[in-house]
Amino acid sequence: MEIRRAVESDFAAMWPIFHAVVAHGTTYVFAAETSYEDGLGYWFAPGVTSYVAEDAGRIVGMYKLVANQRDLGSHVANASFMVDPCYSGRGAGREMGQHCLREAKKAGYSAMQFNFVVSTNKAAVSLWQKLGFAIVGTLPKAFSHKSLGYVDAYVMHRSLDDIQT
Repeated sequence: MEIRRAVESDFAAMWPIFHAVVAHGTTYVFAAETSYEDGLGYWFAPGVTSYVAEDAGRIVGMYKLVANQRDLGSHVANASFMVDPCYSGRGAGREMGQHCLREAKKAGYSAMQFNFVVSTNKAAVSLWQKLGFAIVGTLPKAFSHKSLGYVDAYVMHRSLDDIQT
């Protein structure tokens, strides 16, 4: 698997992944009917650095890296990840997570925070904990899960002090 910086022309291959992930209504706040243009803006807005994971030349996942807050909070990174549901369980999330931590450190961030990890997304919560993130807050019933109704979301955080670039 190769992880590289994404370019806007990659979005044609990223879109089916984005659409498949949000259509489930179980892990992301986007509505299933989110437009192509809104998806494109999410991954390629000013200040966003996006990456794609490729296997045999096919994009199988992506992540974006941004400052979690502006100005006085800009030393903390934030990221979003999506893996093609057909490629789930093959390590793309872990590889992108590790890559993202190194890229965040290289970019000068001192920590990373996820503001909204759906509590029922056990695979993501477990992966982030294995990569050193701690749950530092719970947002009660903050996510409207497609089949479970309102469920909690977590705020997760980790320092980047131990990351080698």
